[in-house]
Amino acid sequence: MTGKDDAPVIVWFRKDLRADDNAALSAAAEMGRPVIALYIREPAELGTGPLGAAQAWWVHHALASLAATLEELGTPLVLRSGDAHAVLDHVIEETGADTVHWNRRHDPAGIAVDTPIKAALKVRGLAVRSFAGQLLHDPTRLMTGEKKPYRVYTPFWKALEREGEPHEPVDAPERLHTPKRLPQSEALDDWALLPAKPDWAAAFGEVWTPGEKAARERLDTFVNGPIEDYKTDRDRPAIDATSLLSPHLASGEISPARIWHATRGLEAPREDVIHFRKELAWREFCHHLHFHFPALAERNWNDRFDDFPWEGSDRDFDLWTKGMTGYPIVDAGMRQLWRHGWVHNRVRMITASFLIKHLMIDWRRGEKWFRDTLVDADAASNPANWQWVAGSGADASPFFRIFNPILQGEKFDPDGTYVRTFVPELRKLDSAWIHKPFDAPESALAEAGVELGRTYPKPIVDHASARQRALAAYKALKSD
Repeated sequence: MTGKDDAPVIVWFRKDLRADDNAALSAAAEMGRPVIALYIREPAELGTGPLGAAQAWWVHHALASLAATLEELGTPLVLRSGDAHAVLDHVIEETGADTVHWNRRHDPAGIAVDTPIKAALKVRGLAVRSFAGQLLHDPTRLMTGEKKPYRVYTPFWKALEREGEPHEPVDAPERLHTPKRLPQSEALDDWALLPAKPDWAAAFGEVWTPGEKAARERLDTFVNGPIEDYKTDRDRPAIDATSLLSPHLASGEISPARIWHATRGLEAPREDVIHFRKELAWREFCHHLHFHFPALAERNWNDRFDDFPWEGSDRDFDLWTKGMTGYPIVDAGMRQLWRHGWVHNRVRMITASFLIKHLMIDWRRGEKWFRDTLVDADAASNPANWQWVAGSGADASPFFRIFNPILQGEKFDPDGTYVRTFVPELRKLDSAWIHKPFDAPESALAEAGVELGRTYPKPIVDHASARQRALAAYKALKSD
């Protein structure tokens, strides 16, 4: 049996696929004992791993990147599949490990797995330590004066500010001790996380490089450039003005504290820095809501919406997913989502509003589609943001705020660059008509090679009529 002083420490990686600012890994390294780095592919139905096919693509590459990093530090990444408790038991028996570290999961699915495992391992006499760092705040502690969860964002933001600066990020360990007995690892390729035939993720690499090294490079690029005009430019989908850090955050390749501290002492205007920090805080708010309302993806946060008369058809939903609604800004967003596994935040709101309010389709169907197709899918942010658009969520946009897809396009993509990128059949259309080809004169359409109903669809719904239908449904709901 291995002596206690050199018994290995298991570091169980989950959605924290990084060595930098990883409290569980750093604490294990400081013990001076061998480290077994373990990632468990838990049963898909638990919802603790990749949330959809697009994120599975990301996680494959993120695990490959993490494995290379850990190998350089001195220990390989061990991959196992199955029930987490059973896997941990097997690895403990194989290696003589007497300590297990992990970074806390705050989502209901993760908590449901971790709580009984921690209790059972402690009963067996193992040391089990869980660490903070996946969020800037602790949802169990940050509460209102009445000791209740926050339900409105602004007070939450102010409370977060009062907490002071987050912890200083901790650099990755310089070296990890290699265990004498290494448990057998499964092969990453055998997990079949990547699409094959067809390879619908073929274009993801045009935009994304998973891994913590790429995450740090993204952060450096952002704080040394785009953050300077973030408050205004972040709403322009054709401009490279956002951080593009969301998928790295979703898989834990970078910590929110590392991002927060990178914005300190910048020469960028204070209002731009604050606005970006508020976006980080909005993510925190979403996780706060999810922690205190575990059914966020299944139930209306505001139960007054439980009787809302959803009417949308499967045909309309299918056309929305394919980017064939006849509204260019909507179609561009949905095609960007399919091509790159991501869609610009302003356009997310436009496409979500269109599905919910123009097509009268339940927000839950949209949330599930985004969950499966986004590389930055997040169990808290996804449903919280969909409910915000629907008007059924916490501190939500009111239902009667119905985006006009024509005006939204003209305001945020004035020259049509974004639409032309993702809806190439409209590429030659004059900017005056790029967001409303259905109003363009025949001469303009002919000159651009556009034939409505053949090369590009006619609108599947009339904006004015759809708006009136949605408002009438909401009025009926209020009067009940």
